[in-house]
Amino acid sequence: MSVHMHDHERSAAVSNRVKSLVARLEREGITTEAELDSLVDSFLLSARPENGYAIVARAWTDPSFKAQLLDDANAAMASMGIDLSQWASVTLRVVENTPENHNVIVCTLCSCYPIALLGPSPSWYKSLEYRARVVREPRKVLEEFGLTLPPQTLITVWDSTAEARYMVLPMRPAGTEDYAEDELAALVTRNGLIGTAPV
Repeated sequence: MSVHMHDHERSAAVSNRVKSLVARLEREGITTEAELDSLVDSFLLSARPENGYAIVARAWTDPSFKAQLLDDANAAMASMGIDLSQWASVTLRVVENTPENHNVIVCTLCSCYPIALLGPSPSWYKSLEYRARVVREPRKVLEEFGLTLPPQTLITVWDSTAEARYMVLPMRPAGTEDYAEDELAALVTRNGLIGTAPV
């Protein structure tokens, strides 16, 4: 019960700070609460994990797009009509899983995350436990997610920041050579794009 009350009090404190900030922005003539609400609504309507699924499916079927995605992910996103600059200018880096190397993303300081591509972040991604443990013992954490990798597979942990976001490009499943893009996209999961699940 005390944990619930603590969470409630913390949420109320954050809410009060946001209200104070919005009021000040209105007083200064910078923006209004209605404009902020509209911006947030517009962003959240387009921030869906299906965006990431479509990106992966395109990369699996289009070698030139995949090359661009791994070289300049922001340009690749723009070519598919996905805007990553709603809140601030961020650099997206897409890291590719291979049989030799598996990638997983985290934000050790807070919960920076490519919302436009993966939708709202899961609660476990924001938890202190995940943020601390996946850096120290990634193999064990992945096993707890049900992902057991061969001992020879290296694991690289990518730490997101306010300026940089990461997305994992999973390996294409065997036996999908004849799948269309929409069929491939249906195989992808949000956790696969974070690196905590296979595809």
